[in-house]
Amino acid sequence: MTDRSAEERARPRSHLQHGLDELVTLEQRLVARIREKRAKRDVNRLHDESLTIGQRIADGVASTMGSWRFIIIQSIILLIWIVLNVVAVVQQWDPYPFILLNLALSFQAAYAAPIIMMSQNRQEARDRMRAELDLETDLKAETLIEELHGNVEELRITRWAQLLEIQQHQVEMLTSLVRELVKEHAEVVHAEAASRVAGSDAGTAARPDSST
Repeated sequence: MTDRSAEERARPRSHLQHGLDELVTLEQRLVARIREKRAKRDVNRLHDESLTIGQRIADGVASTMGSWRFIIIQSIILLIWIVLNVVAVVQQWDPYPFILLNLALSFQAAYAAPIIMMSQNRQEARDRMRAELDLETDLKAETLIEELHGNVEELRITRWAQLLEIQQHQVEMLTSLVRELVKEHAEVVHAEAASRVAGSDAGTAARPDSST
């Protein structure tokens, strides 16, 4: 009886451990899948690999012109240009109103504007790629969460079925035990009644002998 009860207590633990092992395996599989696909979802790397030489040059020019270093260097060059032509330390190659300087700045603005716009367009393309990858990641994450929820729900249903089966088995064991106890009690009562009847019969038989 003790061995059977110990076996019954060990059975739910074994089922629970099996369920936990399944969850751990599922978690490890999800982590491995995420690590495998993380490298394929690096937006910066994918965008850089798709750039041509001209696009790389345009991005470099836009990055250079959009920095404080370029602004400071250009300001120093313009200041030196103006001072040299105003003071006339050397021969004035661009006297006031600095037509050559205005022409050079116009050329710079004419070429810088489309280059910067090209870089901005690629930035927008990168943002769209990032948004698409984020949407795909969200959809896959939702699918995996639903799958995990389904597995947990299936495990919960299985556990409830196992618990109900164990409970039913315990009820049957208790019922059989109660029946055995009732049967033993009835046998004991019957034996006591039989002994009482036998004792009363022996007393009745002894009374006539004493009277004679």
